Amino acid sequence: MPAASTSDFHHLIDQAGKGHYALASINVTSTNTANAALAGFVQANANGIVQISTGGAEHASGPAKNMALGAISLAEHIRRIADRLEVMIAITTDHCVPGKLSSFVVPLIENEEKRRAAGLGNLFNGFMFDGSELPLDQNLATSVELLRRMAPHGLVLEVEAGLVGGEEDGIDNSGAHRDKLYTSPEDMVKVYETLHDLGRFTLAATFGNVHGVYKPGNVKLMPTILRDGQRAVKAKHGAAAELDLVFHGGSGSLLSEIHETLDYGVVKMNVDTDCQYAFSRPVADHMLKHYDGVLRVDGEMGDKKSYDPRSYLKKAEGSMAQRVAQACEELKSAGKSGA
Repeated sequence: MPAASTSDFHHLIDQAGKGHYALASINVTSTNTANAALAGFVQANANGIVQISTGGAEHASGPAKNMALGAISLAEHIRRIADRLEVMIAITTDHCVPGKLSSFVVPLIENEEKRRAAGLGNLFNGFMFDGSELPLDQNLATSVELLRRMAPHGLVLEVEAGLVGGEEDGIDNSGAHRDKLYTSPEDMVKVYETLHDLGRFTLAATFGNVHGVYKPGNVKLMPTILRDGQRAVKAKHGAAAELDLVFHGGSGSLLSEIHETLDYGVVKMNVDTDCQYAFSRPVADHMLKHYDGVLRVDGEMGDKKSYDPRSYLKKAEGSMAQRVAQACEELKSAGKSGA
């Protein structure tokens, strides 16, 4: 089926909320990792999201070192392949801090505007602005500007209130004060009141979540923060005022914690670190097992079948695809591609 249109993505979010499941959102940095993500969604018979970070986009652009160009290139590849699949795939971007808006999200919005003016559909389904380093008023002021520009094209804006701990892709919150890792109900109400009339948005509210994989007990997750925030929004604005929430830093979380968040309105969960490991592990295994084949040692020529990149990248893609399918099972989106 075709990759998700703007209305399709809105529908996917709505169905996830109604069905108390979440869409797995998988970070990709290359056509290989993109193909692995798509294969995982097919394996799970699940609709899903493929997303691109600033660092991943710059990596994909190669010697051009242009984040927007890399994101567009990857998105075009993903959309072409997704059009041949029996699952619905949406394409978004991941964390973009204020200092990178002008070189990443803004050029991508401009690209969508040019496509629409030419009578073409959107390439992306949404963009994320991570203004969590700013005071909330400043964060929301920038979010308002972005959403006003995105909404006419059906693009979904993802915003973040509160800090996700740890470090990922150059964003380092490892030294953040503990209180910053938990979004307050008052902040969730303020986000709703500021944005709900402007266009479609999702909120990455934080409840102690941390980027990367952590040992049990090292991080204190409090999913009830999401519950309390939703209750505060509904108490003030009615039962229909539920926020669409995003779970960042999901790798390594307990299954019970993941399932609890689904009851509180989480419709999207990012899975990156676990997928990185799943992709890299078979490559390490291949190199160790075929050491004498991948190197030309003592004047020998090695084994072309061993050092052909396809030999180990195929294994890497297969392993990552399995982890993506596992994420879909854990998020209860597996088997729901027809929803």
